Amino acid sequence: MAKKILIVDDEPSITVPLKFLMEQNRFVVKVVHSGEEALTTVDDFQPDLVLLDVMMPSVDGFQVCQNLKQNPSHKKIKVVFISALTRDLDIAKGNTLGADAYITKPFSNTDVVNQVKDLLSE
Repeated sequence: MAKKILIVDDEPSITVPLKFLMEQNRFVVKVVHSGEEALTTVDDFQPDLVLLDVMMPSVDGFQVCQNLKQNPSHKKIKVVFISALTRDLDIAKGNTLGADAYITKPFSNTDVVNQVKDLLSE
């Protein structure tokens, strides 16, 4: 069965190509545009992995990650941050909150696909 990926980003210029890229690699993909949407979608969609932007209005990616990792029924979901925040402090915060990977924008499509495949093959 195909693995499911939830893409969470408020920028269509990121979500559209990422969705296409993941579908090309035979993943089932759902896109949402806010942290709130991500948290309400997770129960229904049950993704194997979340590609998550940090900077979003109201509920940011850090809060989404923390919420997922603290919830026993969502703990196993892999979380990959894809963010324009490139400071060591931001990356460390993502890792502390339980992210499985942190990719900085602009990113290489190959790097994202390889990271996703690696995490989902564990």
